[in-house]
Amino acid sequence: MDTGNDSPGSCVYHITVQGRLDAGWSEWLGGLDIEIVEQAESDAPLTVLNGPVADQAALRGILERLWDMNLALLAVKRLGAGGQDDGG
Repeated sequence: MDTGNDSPGSCVYHITVQGRLDAGWSEWLGGLDIEIVEQAESDAPLTVLNGPVADQAALRGILERLWDMNLALLAVKRLGAGGQDDGG
């Protein structure tokens, strides 16, 4: 994904929320890729947002928008700038 905000200090994040977001929300959520993960029949689907986030202020903005949408935040995982797991 090339969002144009891949600054040298940016890290790739995987953010998982409960519920379904369509791709139309991508731009409003910092240009992150949106992937729907279907669960068992009795469980709600999950949405995984993937992509580079410029800095902590941008991450907070994304998380606040998810909060404003009343989505349950399940996980936030930071990967290194190259998309490698940094153990965090």
